[in-house]
Amino acid sequence: MYRKALPTAIAAVALAALAAAPASAATSAAEPKVDVVLKHISTVKESAGVWFTCPDNEVITSRKHTGDENGNTTYYCSAIYIDGQQVQHTVLGAWSGAIKESRSTYIAPINQAIVGRWHSGDENGSTKYLAGQMYWQGKPIYFADPRWTGDMKESNHSFTAPAGTVITGRRHQGDENGYTRYQYARVVFPG
Repeated sequence: MYRKALPTAIAAVALAALAAAPASAATSAAEPKVDVVLKHISTVKESAGVWFTCPDNEVITSRKHTGDENGNTTYYCSAIYIDGQQVQHTVLGAWSGAIKESRSTYIAPINQAIVGRWHSGDENGSTKYLAGQMYWQGKPIYFADPRWTGDMKESNHSFTAPAGTVITGRRHQGDENGYTRYQYARVVFPG
């Protein structure tokens, strides 16, 4: 009977010691809290050739367009926060080459988000995009699990990236009655 009681007592002491031990390294290295917070809204005439760029350290998280090429496009720019501190450094790439709007697909380079857009003319006009790489405390932020929306009629739509995501791509086919899709990706900071 003593032989059976000893292993049971040892097991009980071991379990109590584990419960009282400090959190493991895996728990203390939990993924940081990421928030994407709307900061600025700007509306421009789509065909006017406005070089729209989000304010420093912000990315596009929503776009709305109404009407044809003479209609308005509204951009929604958001800041990214890691554990309550705003990302303070963005490295901008170069503007993309001109893409014919009526048959356009743009995807930001890996781990970059769209921070600017330029369009001139109608559906036969050109569109350019500006992407940026975000850093926080000297370390890069990643954009993971990209997904595409379904089709939206360009002349009457609004898309807002889901919580914790930003816009990383856009596709458009046809004129203002054609479809637009957006690629969005989850913000990740591995720490």
